[in-house]
Amino acid sequence: MTMALIRIEPKRDTASDLYYVEIFHPAESEQPFVTTEPRYKTAAAAENDIIAIIATRANNPPTQG
Repeated sequence: MTMALIRIEPKRDTASDLYYVEIFHPAESEQPFVTTEPRYKTAAAAENDIIAIIATRANNPPTQG
């Protein structure tokens, strides 16, 4: 069985009524490793954007200069 390395949780900001994402590493961590600004209209939009960002970075790693 493979364990998840990260956990992504969308959360709603009550002040703005927008969603933000908390990323936990390791997945079972109590405190988030990264927290985004609230800027998404739905939880699904927040999750999809974070997954797209991770996928883009994984497919285009920074070049060593």
